[in-house]
Parts: sequence; C-alpha cells; structure tokens
Amino acid sequence: MEISRHVWETRYRAPGEAGIGASWRRVANAIAAAESGEREQWAERFYRLLDQFRFLPGGRILAGAGTGHRVTLFNCFVMGEIADDLVSIFEALKEGALTMQQGGGVGYDFSTLRPAGMVAATTGSIASGPVSFMRIWDAMCATMLSTGARRGAMMATLRCDHPDIETFVDAKRDPAVLRHFNLSVQVSDAFMAAVANDGDWPLVFPGLSSARMVKARELWQRILHAAYDTAEPGVLFVDTINRDNTLAYQERLTATNPCGEIPLPPYGACDLGSLNLAAFVAAPFTAGAHLDLDALADSAQLAVRFLDNVIDVSRYPLPAQAEQARRTRRVGLGITGLADALVLLGLNYDSEAARTLATRAMQTIRDAAYHASIALAREKGTFPDLDCEAFLASGFARRLPANIRDAIATHGIRNSHLLAIAPAGTISLLANNCSSGIEPIFAAEAERRVLGTDGSYRTHRVVDYACRLWQQQGGAGMPPALVEARQIDPLAHLQMQAALQPFVDNAISKTINVAADTLFERFADLYRQAHALGLKGCTVFRPNPVTGAILSQPSEAEQVHCCSLEREAD
Repeated sequence: MEISRHVWETRYRAPGEAGIGASWRRVANAIAAAESGEREQWAERFYRLLDQFRFLPGGRILAGAGTGHRVTLFNCFVMGEIADDLVSIFEALKEGALTMQQGGGVGYDFSTLRPAGMVAATTGSIASGPVSFMRIWDAMCATMLSTGARRGAMMATLRCDHPDIETFVDAKRDPAVLRHFNLSVQVSDAFMAAVANDGDWPLVFPGLSSARMVKARELWQRILHAAYDTAEPGVLFVDTINRDNTLAYQERLTATNPCGEIPLPPYGACDLGSLNLAAFVAAPFTAGAHLDLDALADSAQLAVRFLDNVIDVSRYPLPAQAEQARRTRRVGLGITGLADALVLLGLNYDSEAARTLATRAMQTIRDAAYHASIALAREKGTFPDLDCEAFLASGFARRLPANIRDAIATHGIRNSHLLAIAPAGTISLLANNCSSGIEPIFAAEAERRVLGTDGSYRTHRVVDYACRLWQQQGGAGMPPALVEARQIDPLAHLQMQAALQPFVDNAISKTINVAADTLFERFADLYRQAHALGLKGCTVFRPNPVTGAILSQPSEAEQVHCCSLEREAD
C-alpha cells in the first residue's frame, strides 16, 4: 500500500534498507544483542515475530534500533517533579528539551507550581501560575521540532483542587495556545463524590492561608464544557490509577505519557509494542474463521522478552530515566487491529460477541505476558524494586489467576508492568492500514494527511485493511461486519474500553468519537459512566471549530489535533 511505504520511508527506514524485511532484520539483531547467549537464534525468533506485521514495536524502536544513532528507543517519558522555584523550573525545561531531542515525548504534572497571584515568601515576587510556564514549554517544543516527520508531543496534568484549575481547563479555548500539549485534569474520587452530592470543593495549595471554595458541580461542568467545545481537557481518574498500580507501595502516579496509556512516576518511561490481532485470524471471512489464541499467546511471550531487552539496549536522555527504567523494567505490550480482526471474524464492533472475543484475546495476552515475565525472572532476575507481598496486594495483581500469583510469590517477576494499549496509529498504517489500537474502523475508505521529513503534508487515499482483503477475495463493497466509527454508539466505545481494562496493568489510550451534533448532556454522561465503569481515564472527541476533525473522509478537511496521526507518540 502506498501510504505504508511512505510511512516506512519517512519514519522507519534506515539508510540502505531495500525493503521492510531489512528493517525487521536490523531491529531483531539489535534487540537480540541484550541476550547473553544464543543471540543468532533469538534474532531469528524476533525476526519471525516481526515478519508479516504480527508484532509492531513502538515507533522509536523501529526507527532507532541498530542504527547507531544517539536516540532513545522509548516512545515517551514522564519527567521529574517540578520544584516550585525558578532554577528548578528551568532545569525541568532543559531536561524536557534533552529528552525531546532524542525522540521522546514527555508528560508533566504542573500541580507543584504555585497559583497565579501568590506571593513568593523569599523574593516578594508574584507568581504567574503553572499555565504561564506551560507556554514556555510549548514554545520550546515548537522550536525544537519545527521540522521532521514527528511532531513533539507533551502531556500536562493538573490536580482538580489546584487554585488555577479553571485557567488550566479553559486554556485551549484560544486556538493558538498550548498546541503542543495534551491536557488532562487529575480527577479524584472525592471530587466525583462532591459532584454527585452537589457539594463545595476547596481549591488549595501549600502556603496559601485559606482555601477558595467552589461548587464541585460547577467546576465539573466547566471541565466538560471545555472538552465539548475544544476536545480538551481529558480526565485522569487518579485514585483508580493508583489503586490498581502494582507499585503503589513505592510511588504515586499523577501524570501519563502524551497519549495516556502509561501512567508513570517521575522519570518513568514507556517501552511499547502491539500485537496485531488481524494477523492472528485464521480463515478470515469463512464459517471457520477464528482467532488463533495459541499463536497469540506464543507471540505475546516472545514480545515480552523483546520489550524487556529494549530496556537494556536503549540509550536514555537522562541518567534518572535509565535508573527508573532499570529498577522497575516497565513494559507496555498491547494490541492493535482489533476492529479489523472483528470484521474478519464476522463480528460487529459494537456487539456483545465482539467484546467477549476482545476480552478473551486480552486475557490470553495478559496470562502469557505474566508467565513470560516470571520465566524471565527465573532466568535473568527480578526487577530490583520488587516487594512480592506488596506487589501481590495491588488491585491489579489481586485479579491475576491463582497459578500466576503463586508463581510470582515463588519466583518473583521480571517487569513491574507488562500491558498497555497504545494508539498505534502510525505503526498500524505501516501494517497496511489495519485499524489502530482498539479503535473502531474510522471508514472503509478515507484520506490521511501524513507529515513528511521536509515538514510538508502528503494526502493519501487509504482503504481499510479488512475491506481491502475482502475485495481481494472477490467480495463486493464492504464486508458485512464492517461498522464505521460514526455508526457506533459512543457508549459502545466505553464498553469496549471497560471490557479490556481489567486485563491491562497500565492503561488504555482510547478516543471516544461523537458527532458534532451530540447533545452536551449525552456527551457529559459519558464521563460519568467512564468513572463508574472503573476506567483510568477518558477522552471524548467531538469535531469542533478549534480542532476540526481527527481524520477525514474524501470530501472533508482535516486539521492537526492532539490525537491525530502527526501527534501520536509512535
């Protein structure tokens, strides 16, 4: 497919590589270098895993492994806590710039910065507030990454009780402001309870003599109206995130990578890869069509070893990032091509049967991944920060099968986290335009504007993978089970995310698309249901004058948005 070749040539091809197979070979050899023995055999196994797009490593791995370039193989980082003084603020800015220079996206929690108008005790100066400092980061990002095929991606979060929360929520109503940031509000259970009870909500900051009280429901409505009008901010349900965290005994998570699928501690990194479910469907479009769960489990086990090796062969922009990665050995194995796999199996995305199938696939991957990490612990050692008893007490680990829990108690585990579902937009285009992540198929045919290495755009007409396979096999029109995103009830998006979240120890990047004419009340209810369903975050996208549309069908215009192809961290 033309767009697949364009993506390979502009993002992932190393000099001299004649085809994608050469890229696979380069990557497989580089990742196998972490092995102490049988490197050639591991390289061959990794090559077969990559071949035919069965496993799609994160874009930084594909672009950087084996090239000799001074780049990181990690897609994204959460940066260190920003201390509330000018020296620390600009040191944090420098660290972000160094990380971006090597290709990593960055996430920040700006809640530590004092609110606008607060007087500094030492200097008597008046603070300008976190949003004003975010503009400096935004300018840095625009300056550093004004050319090239990857745009800078940053995430900013702010606590829902920070005195500047209203300014943060409304910041992107101005279309020219903070365009390199995704914004998310850290929403606590206490705040959601105050919203439900129509209670007061204190806005507080250390050193302020008194709290400012607002109505919780009014602040919640302000957040939702901004999201309705501008597609931001998203929300992070931080208490759910931390209850589930297998490392809750040593860290509190308040920020994520730019697309939201990996909540990370200060200096944490995300090491991502996706299994392409469409590649595991046997006998597509026939009565005997089925998902080969045994092959999926085998590939998941090998993919865990692959991603674990990435930790050892990658460069790191900062020493603190290397230390954090090696002490916890977090990886994020996920899925892509879900919607296409469902079409090949004759299942509608918004059906109960589809959610059941997706759940079986994710449970298979979870169990295989955990077994693989336990085996790696026996072979290579556990992650250094493991406290088995505390790890097994976490919300996620309590849901693991008894045999996996027993094995962890006996042998330990190699990786603190193993699973995440990323957007996988660019790598899914590389894989012949399979559907991305767990998103539904946007359209059977669409137009994609792709940023080239010279900073200009090229528009490609693209046909969905399942649709093209159907037509190649002699089918007319669209496959019977193909449902386009605009035809799917928004609640079905939430239900798919909720079906998979119990089996994912990190989080899920999911954009719930709603029509421009969706009533605000219906839009707002999706966020309430997301919290009730136990999701870790929620992003609902409604086409609007500020951001336009994420993708376009042939007759529509497209503008760059935080969730679009050019802003994804792969």
